[in-house]
Amino acid sequence: MVGRGVLKGMWLVLREFLSTYPLGRMVLRVTGQPAGNRLVTVQYPDEKQQHAERFRYFPFLVYDQTPDNLRCVACKICEQECPPQCIHIVGPAKDEQGRPLKVHGRTYPVEFDIDTSICMSCRICVDVCPFDAIEMDNQYEMSSTERFGEMAFNKEKLLKSNEYFQQIKPTEASVVDQRLEAKKPKPAPTQPPTPPSAA
Repeated sequence: MVGRGVLKGMWLVLREFLSTYPLGRMVLRVTGQPAGNRLVTVQYPDEKQQHAERFRYFPFLVYDQTPDNLRCVACKICEQECPPQCIHIVGPAKDEQGRPLKVHGRTYPVEFDIDTSICMSCRICVDVCPFDAIEMDNQYEMSSTERFGEMAFNKEKLLKSNEYFQQIKPTEASVVDQRLEAKKPKPAPTQPPTPPSAA
């Protein structure tokens, strides 16, 4: 039947609508449909609704211990893969031979900007980052009266600690930390020297 999908969709919308009213919940209970006890209204500025751990808004940059230990190495993969092209990265300075200058054995971005006015929160930047340097935040109170100035976040505004990431998304953060720990080079085991064999 051609209209079966349309009817099913209309029933889903009607069920969601009815579940927001006490009488509707009673009707759904009589018909055997699960209504759920969802919160309908929140006194927003005073009360804030809890978000699921998988909720995502805009990306942020993760650093370990101090902001100088930024995980991002300016590889620009996220900039290339971003569908709306809202990420802009300026790589590290270069020496006379054209090689990037390293700090503590790594390269870091000089600039890392995200224009949140065009970011669509698709999470592709997080998925393609090989260094787990960018993650999705759950802060949604970022309204501004200006469209361009306040909505373009620079590196300093994007930086958040790994501890913050562990607080907002503990499950995902533990997986990332285990993956990073496994990538760390392991020190060579120290074995006592073998004595020369007696001949």
